[in-house]
Amino acid sequence: MLNFKQKVLNVVRGIPRGSTMTYKEVARRAKSPLAYRAVGSILAKNFDVKIPCHRVIKSDGSLGDYNRGIKNKIKLLRQESAIK
Repeated sequence: MLNFKQKVLNVVRGIPRGSTMTYKEVARRAKSPLAYRAVGSILAKNFDVKIPCHRVIKSDGSLGDYNRGIKNKIKLLRQESAIK
């Protein structure tokens, strides 16, 4: 059985290039819909480049934080055409 962290990382790993998903949606898909703040904490500590944490955004459409810096998040999302 997968723990919550593993579930979150699996959900985020599955976000397609050029797409984004909210922290709440990640939590919902990881079967813990109220744990969206925990999703943010998990992603803040993840430095595996194979996990596209930059694709996770806030529910209001703002980008939120990124452990490699907001400028890098913007750059990556623009390269993937997820934002303009």
